[in-house]
Amino acid sequence: MATKGPEIREQENINGRNTKPQKDVEEKEEYKYDEGSSTWSFVLLALIFISAVVIMSGVYWTFPKLDKEEADVIKLPKNMDDAKALGTVLSKYKDTYYMTVLIGYFTTYIFLQTFAIPGSIFLSILSGFLFPFPLALFLVCMCSAIGATNCYLLSYLVGRRLVMKYIPERVSEWAATVNRHRDHLFNYILFLRITPFLPNWFINITSPVIDVPVSPFFIGTFFGVAPPSFIAIQAGTTLYQLMTTSDAVSMKSILVLALFAVLSLLPVLFKKKLKEKFE
Repeated sequence: MATKGPEIREQENINGRNTKPQKDVEEKEEYKYDEGSSTWSFVLLALIFISAVVIMSGVYWTFPKLDKEEADVIKLPKNMDDAKALGTVLSKYKDTYYMTVLIGYFTTYIFLQTFAIPGSIFLSILSGFLFPFPLALFLVCMCSAIGATNCYLLSYLVGRRLVMKYIPERVSEWAATVNRHRDHLFNYILFLRITPFLPNWFINITSPVIDVPVSPFFIGTFFGVAPPSFIAIQAGTTLYQLMTTSDAVSMKSILVLALFAVLSLLPVLFKKKLKEKFE
């Protein structure tokens, strides 16, 4: 049997020593790249948020001069008491500064939806107090669709790595579900917006990650938020009688939402039946 010469063995030892470290270096470089990308995503997201805050500050400064007590309640409502106080001040200035109040409401709602900040339910209720019902419903649906789409685009631009880093299991589970509904995504988004099975912020940030197109996302959101918004706006007409947001929900409203959820699935079921029949 031929034996390996010292030069060959030495070369193999050199190669052996070089191979493993090289692999480790590559893995470390890849890890650093991921961390750097995540850091850059946070920085970019923070810059976008700061820019939005500056815009919101500009909207605030367009308001008429308020006294100290009124200025104190011009803030994002966190409970029904905040919403009532805000509604009182806005209704006082609505007739004289109608467009200012309307634009302020519109931009604030979109701001909350864009950055998934809680509080939009109070604005939905408040719209029923401030505006005529048709306008209030259109405003809430449009603001929800624009804000959710902005959140979608933010996730697409800077949030994909963050989403996959922090909630990969939930994203994978929902991706499998979405793939089963690829042929009727509009109806599926419509159903999800009507029902409380998935939180809206989760739908907004994960949709671009699992390749949900923006068109059915926007249209499905616009029409899907209408039924629950209808209930919130209707409750807003009796704003001062509400103690909590749960007071806006009744058994009748739950049955109405269930009916709309079923109706959103009927076209899908009908399409499947036709397909089975002709096949």
